[in-house]
Amino acid sequence: MTIMVDTTRFYIGGQWVQPQGSRLIDVINPATETAVAQVALGTSADVDRAVAAARTAFDSFSRTTPAERIDLLSAILAVYKRRIEEFGDAIRQEMGAPQGFACQVQAGIGVAHLAQAIETARSFPFEEDRGFQRILREPVGVVGLITPWNWPINQITCKVGPAIAAGCTMVLKPSELASLSAALFAEVIHEAGVPAGVFNLVHGDGPEVGQAISAHPDIDMVSFTGSTRAGIAVAKMAADTVKRVTQELGGKSPNIILADADLARAVTRGVERCFGNSGQSCNAPTRMLVPEALYEQVAELAKQAAAKAVVGDPLDPATTHGPVSNGNQFRKIQSLIGTGIAEGAELLAGGPGRPEGLERGYFVRPTVFGRVTPEMTIAREEIFGPVLSIITYKDEEEAIRIANDTVYGLAGYVQSGDPAHGAAVARRLRAGTIYVNDPPWSAAVPFGGYGQSGNGREYAEFGLAEFVEIKGVVGG
Repeated sequence: MTIMVDTTRFYIGGQWVQPQGSRLIDVINPATETAVAQVALGTSADVDRAVAAARTAFDSFSRTTPAERIDLLSAILAVYKRRIEEFGDAIRQEMGAPQGFACQVQAGIGVAHLAQAIETARSFPFEEDRGFQRILREPVGVVGLITPWNWPINQITCKVGPAIAAGCTMVLKPSELASLSAALFAEVIHEAGVPAGVFNLVHGDGPEVGQAISAHPDIDMVSFTGSTRAGIAVAKMAADTVKRVTQELGGKSPNIILADADLARAVTRGVERCFGNSGQSCNAPTRMLVPEALYEQVAELAKQAAAKAVVGDPLDPATTHGPVSNGNQFRKIQSLIGTGIAEGAELLAGGPGRPEGLERGYFVRPTVFGRVTPEMTIAREEIFGPVLSIITYKDEEEAIRIANDTVYGLAGYVQSGDPAHGAAVARRLRAGTIYVNDPPWSAAVPFGGYGQSGNGREYAEFGLAEFVEIKGVVGG
């Protein structure tokens, strides 16, 4: 399928408009390293125009009822579902995800977030009486949304859904590397009849459009997902106008396999989760912590699991893993794999270079390192690729200490044959979401991190609460 979507114009004030500047860059298919489209890079003038449209729309949209906004979200969801295959194909082209995964998971997750926003809005306490006072939860205002390339529609829908539910208006800057799916989403917004100015889309890079959004005096809040480095920059630029900033940033998530776990299942699923989306998930379990006495068994199981990964053409039904998203990321991953080898980690699977038979594209060999120590670079830096580090521990206390010895705190994983035992360990991990024994993903679970993994939460009522101000009306 060829995606017929225009990424050279912006969606502002309910119309597709020409950019103020003239810069264009190629959108590269990472599986072929060829251009599939061009995207316009916006300027601060484009941001000004989008913010003005959002500010104008806010006066009326902020006074709509929750029921009216639920109806609007339902219309968006209906159009999105009808066009879901287009989203899957766009995501395959812009980030190399295998076709089935791109449609069913990458695009499918947008359905889950929009449906959850509707369900949450139905029960959210926008108003409540407490004796002689009334508590109002009102829209925070015009919000800037800055989203990444690794889960492009996931991060758009988990922000736009609750922002609309709250009554906010918005300016979205998607990653310039994942502009196809974002432009498609703007088409959905338009077709669903969202009032002009409520949703505005400006393509661009961080130094220009991201900075303009973060510092803009007429933007009341910024919701950012991306690297910790960029998140810090956003917070600094936002500080001068004292706007609210929520951040979902990097991670180096531990996966503690306890001695009472089903070892074969825990290791196999741990490898699969680490390698999922070609390792490009901020909450991926990239540090597998295992009892020292079980290391040899774990190493063998991990090698077997890694061997099952099929890296190749995203259009091939046999492919389980596509390339990583872009050339810069490919080079970073290759460098860190080399660092792991140089620092003495045991290479159990994969290694440098592309998989055999793939001479073109940003394909990475799914890599497993054993005998990794907590001080090694690959145990501390977020690699953001299909690279797993296996670390051994002597006892449970050491496992918890190693797990928490990180500047990040986005997610943690615990595997145990005794759910109560796993839950007890989960309570001691310093991270925003802990997954015990590989549960299914849910849009109702709060998502966000401790430490340098960010501030605030997304999903369900936790995400909606970020987009409201609290007003107390006393008396009357």
